[in-house]
Amino acid sequence: MPLSKPSMRQLAHTRVVTCHGYKRDDNLWDIEGRIVDTKPYGFANRDRGGWIEAGEALHDISIRLTIDNELNVVDTEAVIDASPYNYCKCVTSVAKQLIGLQIAPGWTNKSKAAMGKNRGCTHLTELLGPIATTAIQTLVSERMKQEKAAKESPVEDRNGLKSPFIDTCHSLSADSPVVQLHWPDQYQGK
Repeated sequence: MPLSKPSMRQLAHTRVVTCHGYKRDDNLWDIEGRIVDTKPYGFANRDRGGWIEAGEALHDISIRLTIDNELNVVDTEAVIDASPYNYCKCVTSVAKQLIGLQIAPGWTNKSKAAMGKNRGCTHLTELLGPIATTAIQTLVSERMKQEKAAKESPVEDRNGLKSPFIDTCHSLSADSPVVQLHWPDQYQGK
């Protein structure tokens, strides 16, 4: 990122968040997220043998949500491979509280209620935002295929089927030129 006003600075922390979406053979989807925190310097840590080296993961935490085509969470798994405290590793089962939730409006509040505060891990909970976005991006092609099939069916068979993408962001608002181009039957502009 270019700086608008360059100044002298020194790296103090790096956080890398990586998410992947996979289609499974059983018509479900695995959405995986991982967060890795590192420091550019070594420091003392009692639970990790006395020291964490520069560049060694302070946090290396992953979560997998298995979802269906409607973005319902059907299974979860969480792993803490590195953390500053050994006690952190005992909290991964809290991710099972997400089973039955749907990635839809309200996801952030519901997932935080299930896993947040002292019931879970801050970093696992933080991953749920990028995981939700990754799930939606992963299923876009599948939903586009379904919409194409619906558009090709007789109008009376569609029963007013609305694209799940409409009104999810500025570019996909019902009155936008993007909706006018891709979903003209659902365009609500002037």
